[in-house]
Amino acid sequence: MLLCSIGLVVGCGTKETPATAAEKYPDKPITLIVPFAAGGSADLVARSMEKPAEKYLGKTFIIKNIPGGAGTIGWSELIVSEDDGYTLSIVTTGALLQSLYKERQYHYSSALDPLVQVMSEPVIAVTQSEQPWNSMKELIGYAGQNHGKIKFGHPGLGSGSHVVGEMLSVAGGVEFPQVPFKGDSEALAALLGGHVQFILTAPTSVREHVKAGTVKVLGVATDKRISDPVFNSAPTFQEQDINVMYSYWLGIAAHKGLDKEVKAKLLDGLEKIVNDPDFVRNMKAMGVEVEYLNHEDFFQKWLKETRRLTKVVKESGIAEKIAEQKK
Repeated sequence: MLLCSIGLVVGCGTKETPATAAEKYPDKPITLIVPFAAGGSADLVARSMEKPAEKYLGKTFIIKNIPGGAGTIGWSELIVSEDDGYTLSIVTTGALLQSLYKERQYHYSSALDPLVQVMSEPVIAVTQSEQPWNSMKELIGYAGQNHGKIKFGHPGLGSGSHVVGEMLSVAGGVEFPQVPFKGDSEALAALLGGHVQFILTAPTSVREHVKAGTVKVLGVATDKRISDPVFNSAPTFQEQDINVMYSYWLGIAAHKGLDKEVKAKLLDGLEKIVNDPDFVRNMKAMGVEVEYLNHEDFFQKWLKETRRLTKVVKESGIAEKIAEQKK
């Protein structure tokens, strides 16, 4: 009894206090959820972070692909995880969009904690190289004469790519039937198989296919062309008199409520990982320019983008279209 009493005083139990756990963090690998199928741009970026994570955090990332629901299944997994810093997730613009639609399990824009931005790249429209159209303007003209025959693929209902497709339909005054998939890689496979006529995706996801000549880019959803030589001949939508702009940014998010010391260690490690010369070099080889934003800047962008996308969703009527498509 005396020993037990002493033990209560000096803490002979095995359970660590929050302070001790924070001091040791991380003492095991960190799970990094990729809420999309393997092979897409988000997956490629995540896997490129494995080695630098071990270098700067002392533990590697374990990549866990949880595709489906335009990212919501993976983000929901993060929300219900322990708030101990051992589960993180790739987060994209889609997390903000999904919060604007009805019948979502969580309000992702407020339930997730955006830690840092890693990169940003425009959405591009891509088709098979043997198709007769060479620009988005030509494709819109063809679609206008062939009602309902030009389908586009995207990585999930309500995703950024889906929103861009609906914006193109409105801007071009034509109907583009949409086909949802579980990620960019599945949408690309459907394009190559001839099941859809074009897809809206990130340059990273199709770079090797563009180089190989199996697909071609019809347009870029920014106000300037992509500097990467693989894509720099592709015109922007604005050059084709199509007023549609949309960038696909990617960052790392955590469960809200992290211990302050754990969060500080994570932010310090992530800054070093994203700015690591080898990581930056690997990203550039894939055609991605790293665009790091620290926690405060990324959070402010998160808020600004939420306001902008709220307006886009309202004006496009996409929330109503998603509800109709789910019937």
